[in-house]
Amino acid sequence: MTRPWESRPWLVGLVGVPLLVVTVIAGVAIGSVDISSTDVVAVFARHLGLGGTVDPTVDAIVWQLRLPRVLLALIVGGGLAVVGVAMQALVRNPLAEPYILGLSSGAAAGAATFYLGYLPGFLLGILSLPLAAFLGGLGTISVVYLVARSGSGLSVTRLLLAGVAMSALMASITSLVLLTSPEPNRMRAILFWLMGSLSATRWAMLPLPAIATAAGTLVLMGLARPLDALLLGEEPARSLGVPVERMKHLLIGLSALMTGVLVAYSGSIGFVGLIIPHAVRSLVGVNHRHVIPLCVLGGGLFLVWADLAARSVLPGQDLPVGIATAIAGVPFFLTLLRKHRYPFG
Repeated sequence: MTRPWESRPWLVGLVGVPLLVVTVIAGVAIGSVDISSTDVVAVFARHLGLGGTVDPTVDAIVWQLRLPRVLLALIVGGGLAVVGVAMQALVRNPLAEPYILGLSSGAAAGAATFYLGYLPGFLLGILSLPLAAFLGGLGTISVVYLVARSGSGLSVTRLLLAGVAMSALMASITSLVLLTSPEPNRMRAILFWLMGSLSATRWAMLPLPAIATAAGTLVLMGLARPLDALLLGEEPARSLGVPVERMKHLLIGLSALMTGVLVAYSGSIGFVGLIIPHAVRSLVGVNHRHVIPLCVLGGGLFLVWADLAARSVLPGQDLPVGIATAIAGVPFFLTLLRKHRYPFG
């Protein structure tokens, strides 16, 4: 089956650029205090050294509060979408996704355990929280993969059931950590964060997740051809010279590392890695040279709009963005599971 823009994937990116500009401006302008797009552009121009005068209050709202939040949404959404691509190539199934397979839950459990003082601070300073999330995610996805693995390959049923079971286990560990926390006053903030929240974003929080998303994307772009080969099956991939076992270990480690860093800064946000790769493949096919960069763009756009919906649906309340992505993602997952129309092959 030919996808609409499979022969011209650059058109999708071309459409995405103005959409990205509109999305950033809308994400910054809309909120509890609406700001005109003209004022938003004026603030951007002022901070880029292009001159202009802006009200100090408007400047603070746009530059210090909303723009970092929008940028983190772009980074996290793009990163989670790319992780979804990696995991789907690993197991050759589009139902694979960090949240569904327990990777996000494991990362959240590791981060919460560290954040509430149950793990030592290591010797890495600001890297300690992402490291704890990485270890939690890596342990969880490794167990899921080992349970699903059999002599004839990966069982999709085992994969999904193991993911559900490990997600439940990691959620229970997180709940236990919260309930026995030595600092009960922090429980509400942690619970809000665990549902996925970008509300406390500041400029200082952006570099590490940006590096993780950019580095992970570049690594996967360099592996585009082996990823294409993996979709054919393990034996065909081996016959094409792909070191399959090494690729599996690399994809699991990279997925755990990226998810750990992103979860450490945004909480557990689900279904981005399910919806976006599927949507992109329906447009441009399965070639990873096209899928990966478009997933970065699509995932970022999706999460910005999801976050905008989460903070606009109830006046005066800022809902966790994970609620919005779950509302969109669960019906999508159930529909995909019901139809069983996988885009691979």
